Amino acid sequence: MFDYEACLLACARGDQRALRQLYEEDSSRLLGVALRIIRDKALAEDIVHDAFLKIWRGAGSFDPARGSARGWIYSVTRHQALNFVRNHYREVALGDEHEQLAAPAEAFEFSARTGQIHTCLEQLDPARRTCILHAYVDGFSHSEIAQKLDTPLGTVKAWIKRSLAALRECMA
Repeated sequence: MFDYEACLLACARGDQRALRQLYEEDSSRLLGVALRIIRDKALAEDIVHDAFLKIWRGAGSFDPARGSARGWIYSVTRHQALNFVRNHYREVALGDEHEQLAAPAEAFEFSARTGQIHTCLEQLDPARRTCILHAYVDGFSHSEIAQKLDTPLGTVKAWIKRSLAALRECMA
């Protein structure tokens, strides 16, 4: 299994090979994360590039007590994409046939709920958070998650079900 934490620690020490390993390991999945938010492949590729620069520069600020290294990397990428959307949503010219963009109050509510989901995810047990991230960020099936984590399928299904209930309760 890939050691994200060791890679981030090596990046913090200035080891460029570690960044290359991290890129080779997850760049395609991170592109998928950015693409789901941005919906433009060229822009999503730019977002992933910028995210890796931020990961490189900020690797020393990663705190394993606050969450997994992989979760941190995905959060950096997701935040880059969301910041792009927030900073550029007003710049899009729309014709009369298109709907209006979200009102500032709606954009603020979206931003606040985005931060809330991160807080709620951090409250989950690390193994259960990993299952949720594999299922909803990576798009893995329950059986793929069970195989990847070397955990019984029934356990993975139960963790995901309970974690989703906990997330719903936390978000309410």
